[in-house]
Order: sequence, then structure tokens, then C-alpha cells
Amino acid sequence: MMTKKELSVRAIKNGTVIDHIPATHLFKVISILGLDKIENQITFGTNLKSKQQGHKAIIKVAKKYFADEDINKIALVAPSAKLNIIEDYQVVEKKVVEIPEQIVGIAKCFNPKCITNNENMTTRFSLVEKSPLALKCQYCEKITNEAHLEVL
Repeated sequence: MMTKKELSVRAIKNGTVIDHIPATHLFKVISILGLDKIENQITFGTNLKSKQQGHKAIIKVAKKYFADEDINKIALVAPSAKLNIIEDYQVVEKKVVEIPEQIVGIAKCFNPKCITNNENMTTRFSLVEKSPLALKCQYCEKITNEAHLEVL
């Protein structure tokens, strides 16, 4: 019996594919990467079938490659994500996102009394737990969890 394959999301010639994003976190990833403010071609899909996750989201950004700082931001909200670097329609590099042990300048402390929320200072957190996410502020020592996470 012959099966017909369908391409759910169109291929890109050059750029980055962010795959295996939890479907519920698609718009968080778009927002933290500022993809709503760039002029590159962007294709995204959500609630796509996934063997590993049940449902996933995917983002394809033409002519865009992400810095390590951006990859760390992705890791905070979509730790299961994978990045594929595309050149001439071929995957030339695969990157697995991983939450770093030290998170510097990319997340906000949820404690309104923290010095980082009252003075012009770079935030610094230590990773306490990956799942569920828990970050300890190095200034006030409060724990920021996923529910209170605000990525800068």
C-alpha cells in the first residue's frame, strides 16, 4: 500500500529551524526572540503531531541565525527545543538547547524588592532545577519558577 507524505511546514533555503517547541510555548518563543519585530520570512506551525511530545510547535526563520544568548532564552521556555541550521535547503548543523548553570541578563527576578528591579543592574541567577524550572537570584536569593519567569 502506498502512503502519501505531506509537508506540514514549507522548507527554507537558508536560516534556522527551531523544532520540538512545546505547542503551548510557541508564542513565548516568538516574543522572547523578537520575531514579531523582524522582516525576515517566518513560518510557524503549532499542534503538529510529535512522537516524543504528542504535539509540538515549529518555527522556521529565513536568513537568521541565533546567538548563544538567544539560544539560552529559548532553553528557559522550551528546554526540549532543537535548532537546525539550514544552508541551501540542507541541515548543516544541529544544536540542542540546554539551560545554562548561570543565567545572566536574560531573565527578570520576580521579587519586586530585589535590587535588580530597583537599580540599573544585570540580573544573575543560578540554576536550581531544570524541571520544573527554578532559578535562584544571586542578589536576593529568591527562587523564580516557570510561572513567574519573565525573559528580558
